[in-house]
Amino acid sequence: MQAIIVSCCGCFHGRTLAVISMSCDNEATHGFGPLLPGNLKVDFGDVVALEKIFKESGERIAGFLFEPIQGEAGVIIPPDGYLKAVRDLCTKYNVLMIADEIQSGLARTGRMLACDWEEVHPDVVILGKALGGGVIPVSAVLANKDVMLCIQPGEHGSTFGGNPLASAVSIASLDVIKDEKLADRSVHLGKELRHRLLKIQQQFPDYIKEIRGRGLFNAVEFDSRALSPVSAYDICLNMKERGVLAKPTHDTIVRLTPPLSISLDELEEGSKVLHDVLELDLPNMKKAKPPKVSPTASTTCHRCGRNL
Repeated sequence: MQAIIVSCCGCFHGRTLAVISMSCDNEATHGFGPLLPGNLKVDFGDVVALEKIFKESGERIAGFLFEPIQGEAGVIIPPDGYLKAVRDLCTKYNVLMIADEIQSGLARTGRMLACDWEEVHPDVVILGKALGGGVIPVSAVLANKDVMLCIQPGEHGSTFGGNPLASAVSIASLDVIKDEKLADRSVHLGKELRHRLLKIQQQFPDYIKEIRGRGLFNAVEFDSRALSPVSAYDICLNMKERGVLAKPTHDTIVRLTPPLSISLDELEEGSKVLHDVLELDLPNMKKAKPPKVSPTASTTCHRCGRNL
C-alpha cells in the first residue's frame, strides 16, 4: 500500500526532492523532475479540510507535515486552536503529527517550540538552524521510541549524522537559550518590534498592508499595487545599504527575524532603517524602476493550483 504525506499549501520544508515535490513554489518545482508522488495538499489553518482528507485517505496517510507558523510563506500564523485541533485529528485517525520547527522553534516565537503556544506535543519535531548556535550547521529529528525504533540499525545513514562536535554544540546552544531566558526575551522584544512597525504602518498606510508576528518572528506585508513597480526584494536591498539584513518573500513581504540577543537600541535602529527606506528611498526607487508590463511568471501554483 502506497503511503501518503499531507502538507500545507504555501509550505517550505527544504530543497531535497521529496519536500520539493510538496512545495508550492513554482521556481522550486518548474523544470525539475520527475517529482515524487504520494503527496496531498491542504490549506494551512483549515481544520475542516484536513479532516476531510483524513476521512477520505486515512488508511494510506502516514503523516501530516506542517509548520506551526509558516516562515517562507510570510510568517503566516494559524487561527487560535488550530494546533490543538491538528493534534486531536492526528490522534483520531492514527496519523503522525510532524512539526517542522526549523524556523519557528528554539525560542524564535517566544516559546521553546511554537507548538508550545497551545501546549501541543507532536509525534515528530524537526529542528535546525538555531540548534547550531551559529557555530556549525546542525539539524535533528526528534520523536518517541515508538516512532524512532521503527528504523532499525543499518536502515538509515548520514555522513555527518550524530557526530560528537555537532552534539556538543547543540547541547550548548540549548543551554544558552534556557540559561539566558531567550524565549522570554523574544516575547518582550517581539512586542517592542511590532509596536514600532505599527507606528511605521500608521505613517505609510498606503504601502503597508499588514504587520504580523509572534516573538521575534515577524513580517511586513506591502500592498502590491501601491508598491509597484518596486518589490520587497528592492526594499531589502535598500535596507542592506542602510545596515540591516532582511529577507523578502513573494514580492510583497519582508521578514524581520533579528537575533534573540538583539538589544533594544539595535531594535530601534533597525526599525528606523525600514522607516527611512520608505520615506527617503522609495519615492526615488519608484521613479527609477520601469513599470511592470506583465507578470513574468504564472501566479498559479503548479503544485496545488492555488493563486499565489
